[in-house]
Amino acid sequence: MFDRILVPVDGSEHSRRALSVAATEFETNEIVVLHVLDPFRAASTTEEAVWNSDYMDEREREAEDLLEEYAALGREFDVPVRTELARGSPARAIVGMVDEFDVDHVVVGSRGRSGIGRVLLGSVAETVARRSPVSVTIVRPEE
Repeated sequence: MFDRILVPVDGSEHSRRALSVAATEFETNEIVVLHVLDPFRAASTTEEAVWNSDYMDEREREAEDLLEEYAALGREFDVPVRTELARGSPARAIVGMVDEFDVDHVVVGSRGRSGIGRVLLGSVAETVARRSPVSVTIVRPEE
């Protein structure tokens, strides 16, 4: 049994599946659902980099809505879920939150890229698995 499990989420089906696995496959007292708002990625996906407070406030509102979706999903599994929002590089923030939230285990979804796609794009899940001070379960896509 784990006292606290960290589940990083990004709105993808992969992260929803990770929450489902954490809630159904592991015994835990609490799941911490974490969304990392990466201001550098958010700005680079717009037509022009917009570094103003209105833009970031909107991204934060979207992130809060996303976290509420995951909290509702956790309630469906009858598991205590706490939501948290962090800012920064996703892999670095996830690993940093392991100590901050005193978690025993991380369950993270993966898109399941392989070969050159993984090499070129990197993998948050892989980086978390290599750098995490606690055990990590990587949930791959269903085939």
